[in-house]
Amino acid sequence: MLPGGEMFARPLICRLRWCKLLAVKDQGPVSASRRRLLQSAAGLAVARAAMPAGGSLPAVQLGAHRVTRLIMGSNPFNGYCYSLPSLSEHMREWSTPRTIAGVLRQAWSQGINTWQFGYSDRCMEALDLHQAEGGQLQWILLASGPLGDDPATLKKIAQRKPLAIVHHGGVTDRRFRAGQMDRVHDFLKTVRDAGVLAGLSTHQPDVIDWVEQRDWPADFYMTCFYQFGRSADEVRKITGELPLGTVFLEGDPARMCRVIRQTRKTCLAYKILAAGRLAETPQALEKAYRFAFDNIKPQDAVIVGMYPRFKDEVAQNAQLVSKLLAGPVPADVSGS
Repeated sequence: MLPGGEMFARPLICRLRWCKLLAVKDQGPVSASRRRLLQSAAGLAVARAAMPAGGSLPAVQLGAHRVTRLIMGSNPFNGYCYSLPSLSEHMREWSTPRTIAGVLRQAWSQGINTWQFGYSDRCMEALDLHQAEGGQLQWILLASGPLGDDPATLKKIAQRKPLAIVHHGGVTDRRFRAGQMDRVHDFLKTVRDAGVLAGLSTHQPDVIDWVEQRDWPADFYMTCFYQFGRSADEVRKITGELPLGTVFLEGDPARMCRVIRQTRKTCLAYKILAAGRLAETPQALEKAYRFAFDNIKPQDAVIVGMYPRFKDEVAQNAQLVSKLLAGPVPADVSGS
């Protein structure tokens, strides 16, 4: 999800705040700011009572859970737009915890029942608000850095009862290139041993091929439609020259869909809209979604980040998915 180790560029103190946010009731102190946040949210009795029912979109089985085939993503909330730095800041400025909580509420009302996000303080605070208001979205956490390398920290994360914890795709790809996949294996085993579904994210089809040849404790995959992480020489070999900015190649989705269809494990496909590049018109948006659902398995789902600042992207995406998937609910063929 984050190219080139962008996660690691954050100040260490920001990333380590997670340890404070892991505290659960009667298991440690809660920061004053977070206590105020929860006290404020706890008073929203009317909001709790009015929380609309979700889960009406077509759903598939993921372990013991039912997840809608459209899952809410989080990159826009954290400013990862893969474009101009000013647009990234524009996204972060708008995405306060309370604003995000409002988007989550809207997602639930549109029939989406799961939120996938990479760790950030704002997303964790938004999750607290959502739950304090009576929100019931399931959540899948993408973990990396100190969040993913410390078994004790992973076990604390599991105490918050996420649906799943996933090994970060950018980290997976770097470790694959460096011959350090034993660390990825250890992560997956730790998460599973903590009683939570363990996911493996990657941008590279070769990683899925490699893992599939081994009996690894991965319950599902998160599979990016575009191969981030190519070296400059690899890009030049394909295109003849080096484009400016993040590279999205038109043939990448088909390459990833090949391995998605080959594995019996459930896949959550992400970046199906090429970070918004395939959503400039309603026709282009529908074409991209149709390609995704036509080329992944019936048991798979998609993760889409939404930025409903200027138009109702949540309703637009949910209604489109509902239209495209109208028909019988797919059976669980994952073998899990």
